[in-house]
Amino acid sequence: MQFPQGFVWGCATAAYQIEGAAKEDGRKPSIWDVFAHTPGKTINGDTGDVADDSYHLYKEDTRLLKNLGVTAYRMSIAWPRIFPDGTGQPNPAGLDHYKRVLDELLATGITPYVTLFHWDLPAALKGGWQSRDTAKAFADYAGYVARQLSGRVQHFMTVNEFDSFTNLGYKTGKFAPGLQLPVAEVNQVRHHALLAHGLGVRAIRANASGAQVGLAENPTAFVPVIEDATHIAAARRAMREENAAFLTAVLEGKYTEGYLEREGANAPKVAAGDMQAIGSALDFLGLNVYAPYYVRADDSRRGYEIVPRQASYPRMASPWIAVGPEVMYWAVRNVCDLWHPRVVYITENGCSADDVVTAWGRIEDTDRVMYLRNHLTHLHRAVREGFPVKGYFLWSLLDNFEWADGYSKRFGIHYVDFKTEKRTPKLSAEWYREAIRRNAVV
Repeated sequence: MQFPQGFVWGCATAAYQIEGAAKEDGRKPSIWDVFAHTPGKTINGDTGDVADDSYHLYKEDTRLLKNLGVTAYRMSIAWPRIFPDGTGQPNPAGLDHYKRVLDELLATGITPYVTLFHWDLPAALKGGWQSRDTAKAFADYAGYVARQLSGRVQHFMTVNEFDSFTNLGYKTGKFAPGLQLPVAEVNQVRHHALLAHGLGVRAIRANASGAQVGLAENPTAFVPVIEDATHIAAARRAMREENAAFLTAVLEGKYTEGYLEREGANAPKVAAGDMQAIGSALDFLGLNVYAPYYVRADDSRRGYEIVPRQASYPRMASPWIAVGPEVMYWAVRNVCDLWHPRVVYITENGCSADDVVTAWGRIEDTDRVMYLRNHLTHLHRAVREGFPVKGYFLWSLLDNFEWADGYSKRFGIHYVDFKTEKRTPKLSAEWYREAIRRNAVV
């Protein structure tokens, strides 16, 4: 199962999850610093204060990437390092850090793919994503970073996973800032996030000539229960309508009639020009793919039914990662059949595992290898059938601060001893290195 020549193999991380150095070089708190330091919000009260200490160990982490043989690294910039107050005067020390990180990657032959917002919103921004002004502040930040780093970075992603920082942050309260707002206010938060993306696309293009611009989104991905025309069409309809609040709005530049009808008086308030910005054309689309939902056709108005999972359905160490590797193919196919993106990258795929260091110092994460091998097999199917998938970024390079789960869940292909910060390659790192070397599923 060979991949095409030039296929991009990479790993992905996020700033707050790996950097640490929470108070160094002018950085001020993000909403995740505030949230994690609030008792009861994270498992064991864990915080990202130190995390993997990658802020200081970035050269070592670059060597890990080189040893894998990857040609690309997806990383994020911490907004509070660049604009500690969210707006106002930029912080030169924060920018200089990322220039050093990028220079180290480039000197090693690794292409950076930079995400500008991976959830670490500056705490000083009044109202957070409840405020329309935050979208404008993001555009200013995105434009500034794009201008300053354009000589080093040619691939920018505006935001990572709308659902995770809006719904989990403002609807369920599981993530920062931990709010549980009424439906109408949640919808407005969602709209402000979309607007930030759209304004960010424009700001990057205005300040980084020739750069490729996209986003990394984790749409709810649907698999037909049986591969026949009826159920395939139902899965495609579900893909469009169940992602109406985010991905569909970005790729169509409008909210679907079904979404507006369902939300009724709670629908977001849209100002003139908002949807044109939100629908700004993308150079590439990043998909974060982890778990499937199954769909069958029915006679309802919407034409599909989402099939509930049985209690016996297999999962990885994190309960939300239901194992269904065919989702990799169908996420790509449904998106491409619906919206025909120019280029698709898998910007995240991976899993948690209950990793144990053996008496001889190895981490034999065969379950993670199983997960990765099967997902890449289905990605190969999508590539073979001609869908424009140009690269794959494994989540994650390192065990890290896993948001509300703290350090209780390990997603890395390198084991991190959080007391010593020692990195140890797992079996999955060996496996991935060999897949990259052969440019094939192994």
